[in-house]
Amino acid sequence: MTKLRVAVAQAGSPLFDTTAAMRAARRWIGEAADAGARLVVLPEAFLGGYPKGLDFEITVGSRTDAGRELFRRYSDSAISVPGPETDELAALCAERGIDVVIGAIERSGGTLYCTSLFLSAADGLIGKHRKLLPTAAERFLWGAGDGSTLTTMDRGYGVIGSAICWENYMPLLRTAMYAQGVQLWCAPTVDDREVWASTMTHIALEGRCFVLSANQYLTRAGLPDDVHPVQGDDPDTVLIGGGSMIISPAGQVLAGPLRGGEGLLSAEIDLDDITRGHFDLDPVGHYARPDVFELRVDRRPRSSVTGPGRSAVIARGGQPGPVSRVDGSTPLDSSGG
Repeated sequence: MTKLRVAVAQAGSPLFDTTAAMRAARRWIGEAADAGARLVVLPEAFLGGYPKGLDFEITVGSRTDAGRELFRRYSDSAISVPGPETDELAALCAERGIDVVIGAIERSGGTLYCTSLFLSAADGLIGKHRKLLPTAAERFLWGAGDGSTLTTMDRGYGVIGSAICWENYMPLLRTAMYAQGVQLWCAPTVDDREVWASTMTHIALEGRCFVLSANQYLTRAGLPDDVHPVQGDDPDTVLIGGGSMIISPAGQVLAGPLRGGEGLLSAEIDLDDITRGHFDLDPVGHYARPDVFELRVDRRPRSSVTGPGRSAVIARGGQPGPVSRVDGSTPLDSSGG
């Protein structure tokens, strides 16, 4: 099968309300399935929310109690992966016969990550990609992903991969994705500038792939009344203005860009167009120069602590025992011995 229908959903995600966000996700996934789509992409941070216009009362060298409380609320609205929300989405994918790529704020320990989740009709949650580098003030809120989730997945009908928002501006990331044979480039985003369309078109042409860019459309009404974005408190103020689109490997806009409201875009695509595009450009094949340029990708998962050891052991009697290294060994007593 080389032809299939794909879709992108442009919708806003209520902040600090995971239940409402899940309700919206079910709606748009259902609408995409009704449209006959085999794959649908939903925007960045759709589950957990994108706090556009909030400053969390951060200044260089200073945080406030109110800002910490706001972060607590944001963290509480993030999801665990896997968790109840991914289980619910997996069941919906199976019921409706559709694959989903959806942006989520993932909570892991005390850190949040901006993540793309991959869910399939046949196998449920099949993977995730954590944003490698949060952009600008996002770094106050989210941690950085590592190379272990920089991956693609062969779904039978095509190879899918995801780059989140300004990751799409990272040339080496794009090259790593092309080398993994990405055919359906899923780009959840909140970048609503008109120039975003040129970036998506460039990737489609450069990578000889279909690009599915899903953006939020969010107004001030999607934020709680007790938070105050810098854009003001008029409920009709647009915080994120959309611009979702679907683009072919030849750079042809197949659907969108959608502006001015929520909506579903879909298009029938022919994956043979990728082969036709490779006739004159394969960026990691016949149009590459490995004798001149070489890219090394480290896909090892990274952790700040490895090994079974703990920093301290409570000995019998309630007194701390000797400090152990992370490899489980015990340092010599500092008194001499």
